[in-house]
Parts: sequence; C-alpha cells; structure tokens
Amino acid sequence: MVKIRMRRTGCKNHATYRIVAADERSPRDGKFLEILGWYDTQIKENNFQIDLEKVEKWMKNGAKPSATVASLIRRAKNPNLKPHHATPAKKAEKKA
Repeated sequence: MVKIRMRRTGCKNHATYRIVAADERSPRDGKFLEILGWYDTQIKENNFQIDLEKVEKWMKNGAKPSATVASLIRRAKNPNLKPHHATPAKKAEKKA
C-alpha cells in the first residue's frame, strides 16, 4: 500500500521535510516513489508547498495520507485555515 507521508531532510536542529509517496513498508527516510512537495518547520508563514494534482492522482490510485500530510493538504486547498494545534491532555485535566 502507498502512503503519502513526510521524509526528513535538513540539518540536526533545522528539520525540513519532503512530502513523498512511498510504500508503507519503506523506512521514513528510505526509498520513495515520487516527491509531492516540501514542509519547513522553521518558517512561520508559507512554510509548505504541495502539488495538489499529483496528490489527487495518488489518492485516486489508493494512497492514504498521514495525519500531518492530510492537515497540510486541507490547508493547501483552503489557505484561510489556520494550523490546528491539539490541546495537550494534561492541560485539559488541570482545568477540570
């Protein structure tokens, strides 16, 4: 099965990622089928780019995106969406 996921690149303290289509059995930074975009954690705005046509082609052929990549795809389709940050469980418990 093919997964659309992130492949880590960059330096030790400056993580950047490539968004790739890869066999789910391949290691995170191993063999991939096609590069679909990039994501840079150090940039505040416009920190990713995805080729939505290629993503749609892979998804029509049965590829499933990871949770993070699915979020980036939603943001690429609707630029007005802000990143969703989940509230940590510990903070939610303290407020209760």
